[in-house]
Amino acid sequence: MSDNAEQRGLISALEIIANEAPEDGLSLGEFVDALGERAFGIILFAMALPVSIPFLYGVPQIMSLPMMALAAQMAMGRDEPWLPSQFKSRNLGKASLVSMARGGRKWFGWLEALSRPRLHFLSGPSMERVIGVIFLAFCASIMLPLPLTNSIPGIALAIAALGLLSRDGLLILGGLIMGLIWITLLFVFGAALIDVIKGLLTSAL
Repeated sequence: MSDNAEQRGLISALEIIANEAPEDGLSLGEFVDALGERAFGIILFAMALPVSIPFLYGVPQIMSLPMMALAAQMAMGRDEPWLPSQFKSRNLGKASLVSMARGGRKWFGWLEALSRPRLHFLSGPSMERVIGVIFLAFCASIMLPLPLTNSIPGIALAIAALGLLSRDGLLILGGLIMGLIWITLLFVFGAALIDVIKGLLTSAL
C-alpha cells in the first residue's frame, strides 16, 4: 500500500489501490499485500465489498472460497490470516477493483465515519472464534449460485468485519443479526425461495 493509503481510512485506501492498480488488475495475493495489515477484519471487509454489490458478477465467486478459508481460520483461533497459493493467484480486474472501492464508499463510508470502540467484549479473541463460525455460514450462502444469495450475507459480513476493525461491538452485533436472520429465512423458506427465483428467471427469459 502506498504511504498515502496507509495514512487514510480503509475505504480511502481501497480507492487508492484501485486507482493505482495496473490496467490488467491485481492478483488476490497482491491485493491482500496492498492492504498492508494482516488482520482478519481488514481482509474480510475488503473481500465482502464486491460480494455485497448487486449485479457484480464473477468477483463474488472469486472471493467466496478465500473468504470461507479466512472464516475457518478465525474459528480455529489463528492469530494471522493465511491464503493458499491457488487463491492468491486469482486475478481481480481493474474495473472490479474500481467498482469495489466505489461500492465501499457508497454503502459503507458513513458507517466507517460513525464507528468507534464500544462493547469491547464482542471484539475479543474468544468472540472472534464464535464470529468466525458464523461467518462460515454467511460464506456458504454467498457460494450458492442463485440471485440474491450473495448481497445480504455479504453486507452483513462487511458490517461485522468493519466492527472488528474498529472494535465496535455494536456494528459486529448488527452485522451478525442481519446475516443470521437471512440464513434463517433461507433455511426455512429455501425451497420456496428457489422456486420463486426460478419462476422469475423463466418469465424474464
